[in-house]
This record gives sequence, C-alpha cells and structure tokens, in this order.
Amino acid sequence: MMDYEITAEETKKLLDSGKSFTLLDVREPWEIETACITGAKLIPMGDIPSRAHQELNPENHIVVYCHHGVRSLNVVAWLRQQGFEEAQSMQGGIDAWSRSVDGTVPLY
Repeated sequence: MMDYEITAEETKKLLDSGKSFTLLDVREPWEIETACITGAKLIPMGDIPSRAHQELNPENHIVVYCHHGVRSLNVVAWLRQQGFEEAQSMQGGIDAWSRSVDGTVPLY
C-alpha cells in the first residue's frame, strides 16, 4: 500500500513525468485566489463527502494538498476509508511547495 504522504518534491517529479494522476486542492476558494498549483482540481474539504464519488476515480493516484498538510491528511484518511487506496497527502501543503519547488507561488 502507498504511504499516506508524499513530499512536494516527489509531487513535482510526478507532474514532470507526465504520469496520469489527480492533483486535488482541498483549500477554500479564497486561498486558491492567493496561491495555487496550475492544473489542480479544487474540491474544498467540506465538499469532499458529497463530491468525491462523483468527481474522483477510486482507481487513480490522487495527491491531495492544502495549506500546511493537515486538512489534506484528514481528507486522505477519509478517502482511503472510502476505497481510494492510492490517495496521498502532499506533506507541508502548498507552503512546502512554495518553499522547495516553486518560489513564484506566494506564501500566505
């Protein structure tokens, strides 16, 4: 079984590899306006229970992120309980992404 977490650097390698996976942003819309990763799908954490089964494929690798990695880890735990076995949380969230992968993404 996959680890529950993946680093920002590993996520960047995954994006660069061209492999098919879903990058899922579970932050609120105002946070997306402040900082985002291009190509990510937005489903705010509170909407996950009502939208996950309609909008996400349980067979796909899903990398979930938030601001610092707490909400995303909670979402991954819930997704895994629902049968999304390849869901992972990006450790440190978009804050880690800004600091170690893409300095053009604003910190907030």
